[in-house]
Amino acid sequence: MTISLDWKIHVTGHQGMVGAAVVRAFRARGHPAKNLLMRSRKELDLCDSTAVNAFLQKEKPDLVIVAAARVGGIHANSTYPAEFIQSNLAVALNLVHGGYLAGVKRLLYLGSSCIYPRLAPQPMPEDCLLSGPLEPTNEPYAIAKIAGLKLCQYYRKQYGALFHAAMPTNLYGPHDNYHPQNSHVLPALIRRFHEAKESNAPEVTLWGTGSPRREFLHVDDCADALLHLCALENPPDLINVGFGQDFTIRETAELVAETVGYRGRLVLDSSKPDGSPRKLLDNSRLRATGWEPKISLRDGLRRTYESFLAERGGGILRE
Repeated sequence: MTISLDWKIHVTGHQGMVGAAVVRAFRARGHPAKNLLMRSRKELDLCDSTAVNAFLQKEKPDLVIVAAARVGGIHANSTYPAEFIQSNLAVALNLVHGGYLAGVKRLLYLGSSCIYPRLAPQPMPEDCLLSGPLEPTNEPYAIAKIAGLKLCQYYRKQYGALFHAAMPTNLYGPHDNYHPQNSHVLPALIRRFHEAKESNAPEVTLWGTGSPRREFLHVDDCADALLHLCALENPPDLINVGFGQDFTIRETAELVAETVGYRGRLVLDSSKPDGSPRKLLDNSRLRATGWEPKISLRDGLRRTYESFLAERGGGILRE
C-alpha cells in the first residue's frame, strides 16, 4: 500500500519528540504541508471526546497516527498514577472510537514496551502480552496503553477498520523532555551529566544498581519504521519496534558521560528502585517485513546531545 500524497494525515502529539519525528519523515517524503493536520493541545484537547469527534468529523483524515501520550519515568509514574491512566485511556478511546465514526481509513496507535510483563521472556515477543504481572512502577501507564492497542484490535476485528498498534522501545532524540524529575532515562542522563560538567561537579549519583538492561531506538529510526508500517497492506495488530540490542544502565550512563565530555565519578544509589530488570524487544516480526534500524546508540547520542545544546541555547528545551 502506498501512502498517497493526497491523504490527509492527522499526527497527534506533533510538538512532542515522536510526533515531530513523524512529521519530519512525512515532509522528507514530499507530503504537502496542507495535508498534514496538526493541532496543539490548546487547539484540540484529546481528552475531550466532543472536541475530538468534531475535529475528526470536520477534517475527515485518511490516516491518524496516535503519538500523543502522557509519559514520564519512574518518578513521574509513581507520583501521578491516576493522571497517567486517566489521560492515556481518554486519548486512546477518543481517537479510536472517533476515528471509526469519522470513517478514518487507517489508524496507527503507539504503545510502549512497558506493556509486557515485568519478567517477560527476553527478548520480549508480542505474544507474551498479558502473560504475567506488569512492572509496578509504571502499571497505570501500561494498562492504559494495553487498552489502547486492544481497542484497535477489536475495532479491526468487529468493524474491519484498519487500526493497528506499534510498540516502540525506549526512544530518544530531538525534542525530548528534559524535566529534572519526570524525564526518561536518556534525557535525564544527558541533562545530569551536562550540568555536572558545567558546574565541575566531582561526581554524579544515579538511581539503582546500574544493572538493569535497556534498549534504545533513535526517534528518527522509529518514525521511519512507523511510515513503513503504514504502507503495509496487512500489518499485524501489534508489532514491536526496537533496535535489537540492549545495554546496562551503567554502560549507558558511561556512554552518555563520554558523549557529553564529563570526566567525574559515577556513583550508584542502590537504595533507589531499578525498575524492570530487562526490557529488550523481539524485533523479528518487524524485520521480517523488510525494515532495519540505521542509527547506532553512539551516533544517536551524539546527534541528541547536539540537539540538546541547540534547544537549550534557543530557549526551547522541553522541561
